[in-house]
Amino acid sequence: MSSSTATVPGRHAAQPRQDNRRWWALSVIALAQLMVVLDATIMSIALPSAQRDLGLTDGSRQWVVTAYTLAFGGLLLVGGRVADRVGRKRAFVVGLVGFGAASAVGGAATGPAMLFAARAGQGCFAALLAPSALSLLATTFTDGKERAKAFGVFGALAAAGGGIGLLLGGILTQYLDWRWCLYVNVAIAAVGVAGAAFFLDHRAGHRAAGFDGPGIVLGSGGLVTVVYAVSRAESDGWGSGTVLALLAGGVALLAAFTWWQARAASPLLPLRIIASRAHGGPVLTLCLAMVGLFGAFFFLTYYLQNVLGYSALKSGFAFLPMSATILLTSTQLSARLLSRVAPRLMIAPGLAIAAIGMLTFTALSTHSAYATHVLPGAVLLGFGMGLVFMPVMATATAGVAPQDAGVTSAAVSTAQQVGGSLGTALLNTVATSSTSHWISSRLAGDGTLTTAAQRRAMAGAGVVHGFVTAFWWAAAIMFAGALVAAVVINVPSPRHRATT
Repeated sequence: MSSSTATVPGRHAAQPRQDNRRWWALSVIALAQLMVVLDATIMSIALPSAQRDLGLTDGSRQWVVTAYTLAFGGLLLVGGRVADRVGRKRAFVVGLVGFGAASAVGGAATGPAMLFAARAGQGCFAALLAPSALSLLATTFTDGKERAKAFGVFGALAAAGGGIGLLLGGILTQYLDWRWCLYVNVAIAAVGVAGAAFFLDHRAGHRAAGFDGPGIVLGSGGLVTVVYAVSRAESDGWGSGTVLALLAGGVALLAAFTWWQARAASPLLPLRIIASRAHGGPVLTLCLAMVGLFGAFFFLTYYLQNVLGYSALKSGFAFLPMSATILLTSTQLSARLLSRVAPRLMIAPGLAIAAIGMLTFTALSTHSAYATHVLPGAVLLGFGMGLVFMPVMATATAGVAPQDAGVTSAAVSTAQQVGGSLGTALLNTVATSSTSHWISSRLAGDGTLTTAAQRRAMAGAGVVHGFVTAFWWAAAIMFAGALVAAVVINVPSPRHRATT
């Protein structure tokens, strides 16, 4: 009798320790995800200082951002398959170490070439780290309620990381030096490696996750070409012959990639994953959501700094309410609802609310106030995206075979990355062309603008008109995402699945 009662506490005591270890693992995974996401925006704030320090030309400065996004977006599918093959923890640690080392090189850069190479190195290791982190999360948390909470935290960081990057970049640049926007990753990576050693379980890779040589060439080549075309469109315009040729080439490579995946013995991205409404639907929805969200980050940053005259640091703080709303909604509302309702009943309304928030920005003018014209829309946008990110990521990675977890996570990360890049370039083109047309049409009909002050006022009003036009487009794209989520995603609620 006594021995029996003695063993029961031991069994029950072991479970909380195991649970605690799993939640510590979440903190390590989330930290790595935050590092990858914020690095997409943190250097945007630091770029003017880096340009002055290293003598970057106006034509070459874009490569500080482009080198990262090209390598990251182009190699994600390869990184996901490598994680499946060698083991997710091993790939995670290698990604952390490589990202930290590349960041150190970038922080110590003595010239443009060294900085560009370091940013490309960051992108390569981010392409290994991001799918490893998401697949570790998907395989570590399998219980419904725990999974919802874990994905709530992860999804919040994925959505709010861009705003956090803008804030952190402003703080580091203003009070230390632009180089600390890169050096900070060394400390984050070191903490992540130590945490991975203690809290992440090692699982052997899957030999069934073979390397598909032609698939790697076609898939990565197509993604790199499309991402590069999108980055060129920001400066050259969508009508540029170079941009159109690159887009055509990228689409052709991706079409060939799809054709090959249907025939390859060990495909890089099994088509059954993206053809499934349960997995492909959330991936498409996430891509559309990112188009709108990154457009909001981009244009609100320029509006706050160039129109309202905010400093980089003050602009970063202006994004805090949106980031905080995303975090609270993801962890306190979405995580509780996911175990009770079908995912699309959160995703579709969430995108509709985010679109309404975007529509409030269409009332902005050169004299708008932050508290009355920016803040309400930012909170609505944050609330809507908080309803979207967690269920999208949790649904897209649920029920996937272990040997496909990494590449499925990579497909989710690719949608996030390509959607953000595409949205920034597409909406920037819409804004600049709208501004040019608005100014030229008014100058042609009004010959009274003779003073410099009048011309500056006209230019400022034209820029805001371009931003407003872009916000209309972003809202429309988000409404389209809501429609896709409502029609395509067919996953029932966990409670319904449990009773059928």
